[in-house]
Amino acid sequence: MSQETEGIQPAEQQIPYAALNSQQKKQRLRELAVVFLKLGTIAFGGPAAHIAMMDDEVAKRRQWMSREKLLDLLGVTNLIPGPNSTELAIHIGYERAGWRGLIIAGSCFILPAMSIVWVLAIAYKQYQTLPQAEGLLYGIKPVIIAIVLQALWKLGQKAIKDVPTGIVAVAVIVAFFFGWDEIVLLLLAGLSVMLVKSLWRSRGHAAAWLLPLSFPLAQAGSTTPTPPVGWVNVFLFFLKIGSVLYGSGYVLLAFLQRDLVERNQWLTSQQLLDAVAIGQFTPGPVFTTATFIGYLLAGHAGAIAATIGIFLPAFVLVGIINPWVPKLRQSTLVGGFLDGVNAASLGLMAVVSYTLGRTALIDTVTVILAIASAIAVFRFKINSAWLVLAGGIIGLILQLVR
Repeated sequence: MSQETEGIQPAEQQIPYAALNSQQKKQRLRELAVVFLKLGTIAFGGPAAHIAMMDDEVAKRRQWMSREKLLDLLGVTNLIPGPNSTELAIHIGYERAGWRGLIIAGSCFILPAMSIVWVLAIAYKQYQTLPQAEGLLYGIKPVIIAIVLQALWKLGQKAIKDVPTGIVAVAVIVAFFFGWDEIVLLLLAGLSVMLVKSLWRSRGHAAAWLLPLSFPLAQAGSTTPTPPVGWVNVFLFFLKIGSVLYGSGYVLLAFLQRDLVERNQWLTSQQLLDAVAIGQFTPGPVFTTATFIGYLLAGHAGAIAATIGIFLPAFVLVGIINPWVPKLRQSTLVGGFLDGVNAASLGLMAVVSYTLGRTALIDTVTVILAIASAIAVFRFKINSAWLVLAGGIIGLILQLVR
């Protein structure tokens, strides 16, 4: 048993927070801070690895809650937008120590990654034009494409459950290329599948073909003037994303590509791909990519604003939804909506994979690196952090010998 839980029996570990005395409450808050600072520092490998670490630390070693309870909390994170592993950390904090625990657990899990990404953003902005940095990123970008494709494949296995979700995924891909807004696509997809699955039960499979008709006509592109870059607009932009983004953190790329690169032209595709590479190479949530982008757009204030903006909805939503977990899990309507949103997320990921691939795969070497990385992640299940490191080293070597 660890030092933090020494002398405390498992049954006592599960006593409700409100029933504890003042000293015990402070002890729980300290434990949450220590545990999630540690996890935030060593949690490489993406959301699946993060969740496995939390299961081992919280359910197995410390016995703060049963594995069944942990799985219930994990299941409900799929019902709300935001990063799943971070939301699971926030849920655990809420279960252990109420609103204070919610804030401490989530903040401590995010803080290490945010700090590392922030430092790397400062270095990137200063040295990105150096040959060494160019070589590093030259080798990393193809690896990122393979990692995104793996995430796309894994999400597809869960998201495409039946004919309605398959049709929605294809419809979203087509609509995105015609300039439809990604938030509208997510909401329409969720509502469409929810509606069609209700009809499916009573009228048969033919109802699935109503899905394309449920997407109303939308304006292609945007006539809104490009807003100026500043920390307030950075905060509002990432707050919007954090409030609506379902699925893998890689779906974030679709939002960033459309708004930051194409619509507002605040970033280049190369800078976006570099930001994703940094997010992959560091521990913690992929959403800390926002910290990197925020610094590039508006300096230190932008880094803080972007990070708070993208994670704030997760804290609020977990606090609101946690007491309703049992009822939401049993709702067929919510399940249908979630199926549609997940299918739409798959479509958005497919689009962004294509877009970023055109930026990263620029010659024979990068194509070979991407293929080798794809074999490594699909066949040999190598951790993405090691692949990114290897890609960077290869890029540096190639840069030196040329």
